[in-house]
Amino acid sequence: MTSLQHVDYKKFLLPVLIGLVIWFMAPLKPAALSVAAWHMFALFVAVIIGCITQPLPIGGVAIVGFVIGVLTGTISMDNAIAGFGNNSIWLIAMAFFISRGFIKTGLGKRIALHFVSMFGKQTLTLAYSIIGVDLILAPATPSNTARSGGIIYPIIQSLANAFDSTPKKGTQRKIGSFLMFAEFHGVVITSAMFLTAMSGNPLAQAFAKDQNISITWMNWFLAALVPGVISLILIPFIIYKMYPPEIKETPNAREWAETELKKVGKVTLPEKVMASVFVISLVLWITGSMTGIDATLTAFIAISLLLLSGVLTWSDITHESGAWNTFFWFSIMVMMATQLNSLGFIPWLSKQVSSSLHGFNWVVILVILILVYFYSHYLFASAVAHISAMYAALLGVAISTGVPPLLAALMLGFFGNLFGSTTHYSMGPAPIYAGSGYITQSEWWRMNFVLGIVYLVIWIGVGSIWMKLIGMW
Repeated sequence: MTSLQHVDYKKFLLPVLIGLVIWFMAPLKPAALSVAAWHMFALFVAVIIGCITQPLPIGGVAIVGFVIGVLTGTISMDNAIAGFGNNSIWLIAMAFFISRGFIKTGLGKRIALHFVSMFGKQTLTLAYSIIGVDLILAPATPSNTARSGGIIYPIIQSLANAFDSTPKKGTQRKIGSFLMFAEFHGVVITSAMFLTAMSGNPLAQAFAKDQNISITWMNWFLAALVPGVISLILIPFIIYKMYPPEIKETPNAREWAETELKKVGKVTLPEKVMASVFVISLVLWITGSMTGIDATLTAFIAISLLLLSGVLTWSDITHESGAWNTFFWFSIMVMMATQLNSLGFIPWLSKQVSSSLHGFNWVVILVILILVYFYSHYLFASAVAHISAMYAALLGVAISTGVPPLLAALMLGFFGNLFGSTTHYSMGPAPIYAGSGYITQSEWWRMNFVLGIVYLVIWIGVGSIWMKLIGMW
């Protein structure tokens, strides 16, 4: 006999209470706002808080918000379902399926083992090689949790065990702690480098489109290239100096990887097909502005090829719960944010904040907005919830105060990943690595505070100069 699933109803109290308070404050709303805009704001805030407290998984919270919005007349049914047709959201769903191919065929694991075999002589180069795998997989793996948790984390754990570095024996600092922490930051950086490397990035793209700013796969990648590469080189080295492993040389890592590769065997036909489809996808994404092939269409093409070749089955598609979960709540969050914009709430909020920043140079304003965005992430347990709550409003403020639109949209997009370098609950990969036992919570917060400053300097300073040089603003 099956039993009812546990729902923590107490965690509904805060979002419902705050939502109702805001809802019934409508008579006190600013005169410039309609009642519909105010009620949409109340519902949006309640859903965002629900995504943080999580009485249900985030998808369940979003659907409850969807239903309440339609039943109360806050949203029409036609507008409510509009988010499900958003091409950015379909792009993410398709990319989840592509990442399933990497895991199913074993290609991701093989790539990781080859990198360890080639670059695993020293602990620092071993860390770079592991992050290199992340970099290769990132463009086609929108779930950075699946990428780091499903492919990279098991490799690091196996390596650490090979060197007898484990929290159970108190030997985690031998090599495991450094590799875990370095790869966590690797996934933060690679997530910021590609539009398709983190599920929140296309959400930012959709919000930017609502404000008539075109973010493409290629202009995101070009803008992130230089600050991303600098971060990938510099951050692991800083961690190596700040949090040094006891073992500096790792000659056995190469032998271990080669042994594992022998167990894996020769490259299989499914792996070859998967690699070919991945290359085709990258080429189409990169040349999209020239060929006119939309990024989402490219993802559909890739899935079609994987299905036709038999690498993926339709059962693989229907059972990819992460993709469908993301599709549902993403669609609803995009719809709500779009309604806030069309009903005039975001333009009004942008005008209010921009007026308070009147007289400041736009460079100063951009820095202030990014700092607010970055450090407010201490209050969020989800990168996507944070992007949903603040990206559109901050972008509106930036544009209204004179910040070049594409510069503002991309910078906020990048920091929608980089603010993951804050807490042990900041984004999907964080609890995986922070909960591994290799890094204490105090070490995590202390080192991340320092590294957060480094990210701000690299991405705002070098990143904005680089974007200027390539003519993006």
